[in-house]
Amino acid sequence: MKFKHWALLIILGAVWGSSFMFIKIATPEFGPIPLVGIRLFIAGTLFLPILLQPKYLKQIHGFKLKIFILSLLNATIPFTLFSYASYTSDSNMLAILNSSAALLTMIVAYFWIKEPIGRKQVSGLIIGFIGIIVLVNPSNIQISLISSLACLTAASCYAISNVFIQKFTKDIKKVVLIGWSLIFGAITLSPLTIVYFPSTTPSTEAILSLFWLGAIGTGLAFIGYVRSIETIGAVKTSTVAYFLPLFGIIWGYIFLNEKVTYIVIVGCLMVLLGIFVANTNKPDTGTNEGIIK
Repeated sequence: MKFKHWALLIILGAVWGSSFMFIKIATPEFGPIPLVGIRLFIAGTLFLPILLQPKYLKQIHGFKLKIFILSLLNATIPFTLFSYASYTSDSNMLAILNSSAALLTMIVAYFWIKEPIGRKQVSGLIIGFIGIIVLVNPSNIQISLISSLACLTAASCYAISNVFIQKFTKDIKKVVLIGWSLIFGAITLSPLTIVYFPSTTPSTEAILSLFWLGAIGTGLAFIGYVRSIETIGAVKTSTVAYFLPLFGIIWGYIFLNEKVTYIVIVGCLMVLLGIFVANTNKPDTGTNEGIIK
């Protein structure tokens, strides 16, 4: 890959890695559901100028149900779970456990679309899941058991959505798929967003965090992600999964004064090593076309 391609992936990793820090900041004042609902509305609005172009608008026909399902699996449910988890978890833990989606995708693909798993992939899965066990053990004060389960459930949603995309949405452009799924998610959450909207005005810090999450962390980042897939392919673009947890740790340490303990370091390295081993010499069967963030 050229330098500009690596630069885009690193920027995406830095932006998505920062999202967990901003979730940690904004959730206590907005509440999980209003935060996610407004976040999706802002992100979806950025996609509208693209989606309303005639060449893209006609593609939605026949895919509305699939887009709705994807909106739940790839945005509404996992975004909300990570927001709830942020109450009793450091942001760096959210970022690391989010990356487990890359491992879980292989398991879902094996059972759902019969994608083969070789010995090397099994070794990678074992290493990665040992890393997860290291992270979610009771001695890790950076995250509670409930938050760990919420994060892993959210990552499982991402894994299912990755395989869902591969199986059912080959004939639709990624920009249409992602853009409308964000809009559908915002519409789905709108009644609850109104009901649970905070009665007191959130702080400037929380409002700015929300706008970063919607406009930059979701809207522009997804546009950049689609651009990367179109330029260098889905498999190479999926390497952004390695940068995301690393930046999640860095931003949490710098801006939230989160401790980087040996448990965080060991667990993160094992998860990333597991992802690397599991994907080494792995046939390009297309599963990596899913959305990772």
